[in-house]
Amino acid sequence: MPSPFVPRTRKVRILATLGPASNSPDIIRQLIEAGADAFRINMSHGSHPDHAARIEMIRTLEKEMERPTTILADLQGPKLRVGRFAGDKAMLEKGQTFVFDRDTTPGDATRVNLPHREIFEAVSEGTRLLVDDGKLVLRVTDASLDRLETVVEVGGAISNNKGLNVPDAVLPLAALTEKDRKDLTFALDQHVDWVALSFVQRPEDVAEARRHIAGRAALLAKIEKPAAIDRLDGILELSDAVMVARGDLGVEMLPEEVPPLQKRIVEAARRMGRPVVVATQMLESMITTPSPTRAEVSDVATAVYDGADAIMLSAESASGQWPVESVAMMNRIATSVEADPSHAARVHFTETPADPTTNDAIAEAANKIVETVSAAAIVCFTVSGSTARRVSRERPAVPLLVLTPSPKTARRLGLLWGAHAVRTKDVSSFEEMIGKAKRMALRHGLAKAGQRIIITAGVPFGTPGSTNVVHVARLVGDELDRHKKNEA
Repeated sequence: MPSPFVPRTRKVRILATLGPASNSPDIIRQLIEAGADAFRINMSHGSHPDHAARIEMIRTLEKEMERPTTILADLQGPKLRVGRFAGDKAMLEKGQTFVFDRDTTPGDATRVNLPHREIFEAVSEGTRLLVDDGKLVLRVTDASLDRLETVVEVGGAISNNKGLNVPDAVLPLAALTEKDRKDLTFALDQHVDWVALSFVQRPEDVAEARRHIAGRAALLAKIEKPAAIDRLDGILELSDAVMVARGDLGVEMLPEEVPPLQKRIVEAARRMGRPVVVATQMLESMITTPSPTRAEVSDVATAVYDGADAIMLSAESASGQWPVESVAMMNRIATSVEADPSHAARVHFTETPADPTTNDAIAEAANKIVETVSAAAIVCFTVSGSTARRVSRERPAVPLLVLTPSPKTARRLGLLWGAHAVRTKDVSSFEEMIGKAKRMALRHGLAKAGQRIIITAGVPFGTPGSTNVVHVARLVGDELDRHKKNEA
């Protein structure tokens, strides 16, 4: 029998983006060995055949390494861009007037085409328009359905097809573009585990995506628009997870506003029991250098102290010069933070009161019993993953071993704090449950003879969402001997 994978001692998960720098089975294997728990496929770049090849590499390595591996497909979302210029670019001076219009004639230093009818419909006097990731700032002084007159507040060079952000308005744009629909169909056909939805402004965007996904993958909503902050609870309610997408948030909001928002989003997601990913520029300098800045190390540490479920690498692992080193560095930072005696107390600064359900009461009880009897691990039997999510929400101090018969569930749990998912046959009796929990805790090195484990499950077995059992079991010497004989 092949040896099982060794569960990570680190509880926060690492999500690594794949790209040109991580485009071979050997590099992906090294990323997993360095600490990557999940992989992001960025649908903004590359072709479907490229993405399919990477997904196949991951699934092949998953079998070889006996480690359920999570794949997230990140949809591009709408991209707002200005038109073209007669000389490819123009220079805008602070205080001058500049016009966006519907005329397709190439622009100059006084005007340019804006090929997005929805912007003309949504903006009004006082609305800010940000060009080229916020390098240029213009404010609308007069608006009609075919012409926006603005004053330049921050000038600079503006060139062909530069991106445009409209932070002060909710745009009448669907979060799913035609490209996104094609990419989504491809991703679902490739059996990805998660789909990330960009440009979320309102709960209705999430609901539309859920209809298209139809249960074939879990849905993560990227919080990157100021409008999404205003309706955060509604978006969380309809999402399976959320991402603090600090890149676009940092463009559309003042830089000093982003850190408090990050904490607010993480806290709100944790209270509602939704996994939360912190992303963008976490180890940005490692795109070109083999070590991060001290500020970047502190940034990663802050997300870990706040209790985020996962932290993400973007260009660092996708196109940087040091992809494996970036994952290894993130792993070391997180491991160091979690070894800090104050980490547990800081993680529990956020209160996560249980919902008035049996499932939540059992999850909360399991965490309290761990502390009372000094258990070594929690073993969770689940079909849908809901039991594991509820237990993880409590941020237990011990490893969470999740046993599931569903490969789909095992893979989706790769973004869940502290979860070590193992695919195994379902149990049919209480005695079988206790025996399997003991054997798997031993086999995966999460407990040893003389220690206690906490077991949660639902009876009748195999019924999703029916968690109603919590049991304390002690591992004794002869059980360990029987386990070794079975392995032999």
